[in-house]
Amino acid sequence: MYLDQAPSSGGTALSALLSVQERGRLVLKTGTELGNAEGGGYLNATLRNVFGGAESIYASATTTTSTAVVGARTRSSYELAFASPIAADPDTAAEVGAFSAARSNHFFASHEEASQGIRAGLRFLSSRGSHELGYTGVWRQVTNLSDGASPTVREDAGDSVKSSIAHTFTTDTRDNKLLPMSGSLLRNTTELAGLGGDVSFFKNELEASSSRPLAHGISFTAGLRAGLLVPLPGLSDDTPARPSRINDRFFLGGATDIRGFRENGLGPRDGNDAVGGDVYLAGGASLFFPLPRLGVDSPFRFHAFVNGGRLVTLQRPVATNNTNPLLTAVKEVGIGLPSIAAGVGLVYAHPVARFELNFALPVVKREGERARKGLQFGIGINFL
Repeated sequence: MYLDQAPSSGGTALSALLSVQERGRLVLKTGTELGNAEGGGYLNATLRNVFGGAESIYASATTTTSTAVVGARTRSSYELAFASPIAADPDTAAEVGAFSAARSNHFFASHEEASQGIRAGLRFLSSRGSHELGYTGVWRQVTNLSDGASPTVREDAGDSVKSSIAHTFTTDTRDNKLLPMSGSLLRNTTELAGLGGDVSFFKNELEASSSRPLAHGISFTAGLRAGLLVPLPGLSDDTPARPSRINDRFFLGGATDIRGFRENGLGPRDGNDAVGGDVYLAGGASLFFPLPRLGVDSPFRFHAFVNGGRLVTLQRPVATNNTNPLLTAVKEVGIGLPSIAAGVGLVYAHPVARFELNFALPVVKREGERARKGLQFGIGINFL
């Protein structure tokens, strides 16, 4: 870098010469990564500027293991994708790719899941936030059932094909993604399935949170999440609406959402299996305190929290009953107290992920739900 400074009649004129070097076209990266209740290793390869217009080819292989119960749940995934900016605009990009994934759910249910598919998407910015619009076509399998698998799991076992479009809108003004002291987050994802395949549904999930600084380095964060899944008649034919499948439903409970409960410990169960639900509402609030001698700039915090939620399923309509099952489920979510837990803990915001060691006490628990009283360790990037 060369900088030449010379006086002028209007002040000081600066002449700068910058010398830069383009990054290598091929980038290989290996290491470990952490996500919500999971951690593992990865190998990524990226080929940049393939055709001279900032296009890229990306390939990855990932193996993860549950960090809630080490060795109890594993997942492997493989992906190949091509991405390119549109009209030389770095804020607007298109992507196409293929993927394959396998996941063991024997920790909370008696089966494994495998999927292979293709996806195409468009990412762009607006004045209000970022958008992702995409199509996914995927062949899914519920397989490798345990001997004690519940009737619900056995009913959904086998193959299914999902063809769907989805849109995600995000606006994020938080000063820190992992441990914010100010700002807010709003994210909404809408999915419409049934453009072929054998599943058809409307699914929407909303997440909102807000953080505010208080006196002496103390901050307050409150968050809310809600989800709705409604089976639809076939969009490409006249097939009637079918009940949702276990690999499309919502699950709730664990160290990164409803602390004080085991992973997927809330909501409907069939025997020993967590089978998920179609409607849920969850919320939480935390007070964060700086640790003595470490100060407000430290990534360590002490926090006190309360969180709760409710997860229910849509009941199949009965011919003699004209009650709307969706309306019934929404009302059920709001009837009585949700499942609630409170506690205190230590938080560490690492640049890669957030770590929590909490002591949680379940306050309200419904019959059949699986609470976790005592110490609970959580690793993730998106906490309630």
